[in-house]
Amino acid sequence: MGDNITARANGAGWTKLETTRLAGIDICTASRGQLVDAAMRDCAIRDGIPPGGVSPRLVFDANGHGVSLYSSSSQFADLMAQADLIHADGGFLVAVSRWLGSAAIAERSATTDLIHDIAKAAVSADRSFYLLGGTEEINRACASELSRIYPGLRIAGRRDGYFSLDEEGDVVAEINKSGADIVWVGLGKPLEQAFSVRNRAQMNSAWVVTCGGCFNYITGAYSRAPLWMQNANIEWVYRMVTNPRQLLIRYLTTTPHALWLVIKHAWYAGRNRR
Repeated sequence: MGDNITARANGAGWTKLETTRLAGIDICTASRGQLVDAAMRDCAIRDGIPPGGVSPRLVFDANGHGVSLYSSSSQFADLMAQADLIHADGGFLVAVSRWLGSAAIAERSATTDLIHDIAKAAVSADRSFYLLGGTEEINRACASELSRIYPGLRIAGRRDGYFSLDEEGDVVAEINKSGADIVWVGLGKPLEQAFSVRNRAQMNSAWVVTCGGCFNYITGAYSRAPLWMQNANIEWVYRMVTNPRQLLIRYLTTTPHALWLVIKHAWYAGRNRR
């Protein structure tokens, strides 16, 4: 998987970023600042390539849900293998990378933080966003809130996440017409990965970033955990408790499974190196 990611990144001329392998997934070790810098550099690289000359850089995330799904669903694993960059949305991946003595991940790059980091940089660099996903109400409110927080941020276009497979061509055409530099796809796993992979060859942006329920956090529909819980890598506990209908079963099943997978893979890798 790592060789394929490196080859695609180098072939397009995208900014090179180092990775470490956890649970069979090659996860970027970069800090949030380095990811932001890469996004802005890649936008500049894309400027010099005619439309259709290169596919966008697919930026997916890894967290407990994703690691568990990667192991249990071959279809999801195939989708993740098409990513050009996978960042550590789950804080436990950062901690485990340090415990295991492998190439350590610099810090957690939660998508809910990363979108703010990139938005701030996008204002200075005059880069634009397209927001895809959520209900119409949430999508509209997210665009409004980002514009309020970051005056000058260009929201080139937006659209809710309720469309059929037959309508995808029109959705992609709308995204391309907007001229957005970075497309945020908030459809939830695995729909957002499937959409991104299916349509990458037809899209003209520099980055396509999957972001799950990120728009809900920006609008305040969902709340973030206290900072001490974020720093302790247990924000998932807060989310589970505050949104049990949607997240209780998911987190109780996928988080322990993901942690076991990461430790198991590391143990086997250690035995093979002896």
